Amino acid sequence: MKMRLLLLAALLSFHASRALALDGTHMFITGPFNSGQEVTKLCIGCHENLTWQIMKTVHWTWSKQQTVNGKSIEYGKKNAIGSNGCFALPSNWQGCTSCHAGYGWSGAAFDFAKPENVDCLVCHETTLTYKKGPGGEPPVGSEAGAVNLTEVARSITRPRRTACGFCHFNGGGGDGYKHGDLDSSLDNPTPEIDVHMGGKTKFTCESCHKAEGHGVKGEAISVSPGSGPRAMGCTDCHTKKDIHKSVALNKHIRRVACQTCHIPFYAKGKPTVISWDWSTAGRDLKPEEMKKDASGEKIYDKTKGDLTFGTNLVPTYMWYNGSVERALIGDKINPTEVVRLSTPRGSRDDPEAKIYPFKVLKAKQPYDVGNNTLAVVNFYGPSTSESAYWVNFDWNKAIEAGMKAAGQPYSGKYGWVDTTMVWSLNHMVAPKEQALRCIDCHEKGRIKWNELGYHKDLRLGRY
Repeated sequence: MKMRLLLLAALLSFHASRALALDGTHMFITGPFNSGQEVTKLCIGCHENLTWQIMKTVHWTWSKQQTVNGKSIEYGKKNAIGSNGCFALPSNWQGCTSCHAGYGWSGAAFDFAKPENVDCLVCHETTLTYKKGPGGEPPVGSEAGAVNLTEVARSITRPRRTACGFCHFNGGGGDGYKHGDLDSSLDNPTPEIDVHMGGKTKFTCESCHKAEGHGVKGEAISVSPGSGPRAMGCTDCHTKKDIHKSVALNKHIRRVACQTCHIPFYAKGKPTVISWDWSTAGRDLKPEEMKKDASGEKIYDKTKGDLTFGTNLVPTYMWYNGSVERALIGDKINPTEVVRLSTPRGSRDDPEAKIYPFKVLKAKQPYDVGNNTLAVVNFYGPSTSESAYWVNFDWNKAIEAGMKAAGQPYSGKYGWVDTTMVWSLNHMVAPKEQALRCIDCHEKGRIKWNELGYHKDLRLGRY
């Protein structure tokens, strides 16, 4: 009998330790919870200071005071405009804010001052069952696909790659669509896809993106045009002055970014969108007309138009001094030219600039013909919506609603304009054996020297 009790105690101890190993220190949480806010109120009981920290970060505010196009303005995801996803946040709150670190942002009147609106689970849960619906609210109770908030809350631990990827891998319309160097292959990559996350180091996102006070280091240049690579970079860890054995390579570091040689290809795991024609959206195709490319991606979607995908792509190389010229909502455009929604600043003669690799997304998107401004479009809405494009496929109504939500005038007439948008490449670093060699740029034509301000290959002399 005594032996049985000892075995039972040992077994219970084993399962308890295993539970703690899997679920951190939150096994005391019992629930039930009827909303995400109820979970946050429980979190606040022990971590109130952390909640206030989050509310000061861009993951919460989606904007910050920064210098954009030479002016100090409040700017970020909240008021940016792009060419993929939903273009812009105004009028699309219910769809876009499923990636916000909060609950209930379903309109312009969201209360950013309420700590219970902070979503702790989106970053810290580990069951992989957590999801959010319209307005950033998780489905609960009898709702379809309801989330077990008690189980999810008990699983809380430090953020993992999948938590970051929940939003950052799937931005812009699908897995890998937007950035080109961020997709679900980074959940568990091989060293060939990313040597830091798939190699011996097994980095997490937080290994580089330090989060002191919940302020995560490093932001996309689309929403932080002035932060640049100086905010964080390779030399945060690789600190040796002469990091290469070759003197010539060490000289290159003065004008060539580490990423240029060490990210020879992007979209190595999943296809990424390289062109997007919104003008063809809205057509009903017969099943036999629906086509996919070699990677299995649909090349036409009624909600998105014609898309072109690519894998193992060679980056576009441009001078970059750490700041970006950015098109803003309401800016006047010239529709007879390609509109550059974002362009890295820098040139051959700029001592602060280096050659960096970028993904360039080419698109055709709507603009206001009467005012010569890019259109903000209401894409998302409930099935009863009169204006949402993805409900009624009426561009005119969708643009009218989107522009009104953004506080912009609309002439009532729209057209189509070609645009480009750049995304800096910082992930999918190759093993050093696969880094570029001299001949790749100086003999095989990878670098388009004329586009960088040279008449000939720099190796042949300064021209």
